[in-house]
Amino acid sequence: MFITFEGVEGCGKSTQSSLLKGALEKDGKSVILTREPGGTDIGVEIRNIILHSTIDFTHEYSELLLFYVDRLEHVKRVIEPALKEGKIVLCDRYIDSTIAYQVFGRGMSRDVVDRLSSIVNLTPDKTILFDLNVEEGIRRAKKRADLDRFEKEELAFHERVREGYLDQAQKHPHRMTKIDVDGKNIGDIHTDVKKILGLS
Repeated sequence: MFITFEGVEGCGKSTQSSLLKGALEKDGKSVILTREPGGTDIGVEIRNIILHSTIDFTHEYSELLLFYVDRLEHVKRVIEPALKEGKIVLCDRYIDSTIAYQVFGRGMSRDVVDRLSSIVNLTPDKTILFDLNVEEGIRRAKKRADLDRFEKEELAFHERVREGYLDQAQKHPHRMTKIDVDGKNIGDIHTDVKKILGLS
């Protein structure tokens, strides 16, 4: 099973994916937890470039293409082999991030993204979207560490990203489930995640 976690900055998806990994392993499941960008050695280097706070790409598609280099290598080197071995793959960000951040946030062509995605050709079995007010998300991100290139974007950008996620959730209700995390503690959100996946 391939499960992805999505949401705006500071929504807690990384924490929740780690908690789910622990719960699944406690239940005897074989699980890997990975992320995009950065799920391979090449991906780590790409992540450092993409998130670096001083990077300024000249061409509008440079950022997008780097994300797809990361994804192609990630799928072939990590995700597909793990799925073939019968493992559960948990991934912090995937295709829905590309649509939310690059299409809605940056205004890039959805057609270009769809054509690139057709090369990857791997859809998650389940996606959990952690929905959060963007101002609260950025406040949390500031407390966590220095802001990266995306976190430093204006609030209007993050609002568009959130809109993109909500649009995806509406279009793919069979795959994507939204959890409203505003005002909820980590334990309650973890319980919600387990319920969505049919875990006790």
